[in-house]
Amino acid sequence: MLPHWDTTPADLTKAVREVKKAIRANIVASGRTVEEVFAVVEQQIRREVDDVKAGQAWPVIDYADIEAGTANTELLKRRGCLVVRNHFEREQALAWDKSIVDYVESNDFFENYRGPGDDFFGSVGSKPEIYPIYWSPAQTEARRHQRMATVQRFLNSLWRHEGWFDPATDVGYPDRIRRRPPGADSNGLGTHLDPGTLDLWMTREYQQAFRHLFNGTPEQYDPWDAAHRTTGPQYPGTTMCSVFRTFQGWTALSDMAHDQGVLHTVPIPGAMAYLMLRPLLDDVPDDDMCGVTVNQVFPVNPKYHELLIEALSGIPDVRAGDSVWWHCDMIHSVAPVEDQQGWGNVMYIPAAPSCERNDRYAEEIRRAHATGSSPSDFPEEHYERAWPNRSRPE
Repeated sequence: MLPHWDTTPADLTKAVREVKKAIRANIVASGRTVEEVFAVVEQQIRREVDDVKAGQAWPVIDYADIEAGTANTELLKRRGCLVVRNHFEREQALAWDKSIVDYVESNDFFENYRGPGDDFFGSVGSKPEIYPIYWSPAQTEARRHQRMATVQRFLNSLWRHEGWFDPATDVGYPDRIRRRPPGADSNGLGTHLDPGTLDLWMTREYQQAFRHLFNGTPEQYDPWDAAHRTTGPQYPGTTMCSVFRTFQGWTALSDMAHDQGVLHTVPIPGAMAYLMLRPLLDDVPDDDMCGVTVNQVFPVNPKYHELLIEALSGIPDVRAGDSVWWHCDMIHSVAPVEDQQGWGNVMYIPAAPSCERNDRYAEEIRRAHATGSSPSDFPEEHYERAWPNRSRPE
């Protein structure tokens, strides 16, 4: 059995050395070397990278086909990302966008804004690029909309979920809003991923989720298997997400061209196998996980992950009412932009199905909604507590 820590260990350096040593020994006990196991994964990923570079990186499916049950999922399963065309009527999305502006301005948000509550997202000029706003009527309506539930069920059904989560029920994870104005300059976000940090190697549940990588049978690893992902803890940290998301996602509230500082992904769900095994190679110091540590996002960098970065691919043009989704393990970034043409507005709404882990956090969602508070996964800013026109549970 591998050593495990269900909370952040007091001595991280020692714990990293111990778990890396144990995983290496576990792989060797299977009759293969670490290098042999990594070579299997690297060969698989090379094929996928070449395929991404040669073909269509982002699948596009119309909402009507999802609703009718006629959507082709073959490319979606391989790429792990999706643009849903016409998810909402364009007029509905534009109305939500205006509603959000009216909501924050009617409550003097910009006059009272204290600056970013964390350093994960940048800001634009004197106004935030990411609004720490969660309970506008528009956001609540979109989260609870039947068309949102239809897409979430569709995406959840791509997973092997039996016994681990209910694909038909979503907990309504509250997240923020991005508004980037015309003419804005933005540094974007570097390549990273969000499912966790050191807990991916060091907690019992994730060791089980990645068991085929750690026991020398990477051919059996399935990035669409939810087993053991929905029950265990995550380490405390300012960038953590307390829920299991099958997909991260956002809904466009404005038209956005593909070259205007948009989302990019490495559209290879199985790339997690490469990321999890890469720190075990000899060129990485024994106390290092290729830069992964607590209280930061999981970094992806050219020094250790050059092959993966080759496949980084941006979304196509989107229109207000389209939605964009990517597998929870997927490497992603946001491209920089200078003098942006048009608005770049989105509301973040993921797929977070009912399961043991998510149902625990649902209590926090209800508490935060009732009081207008910032949910506990986010900085304690609480702008909306006294706003009379925020949405309310009733």
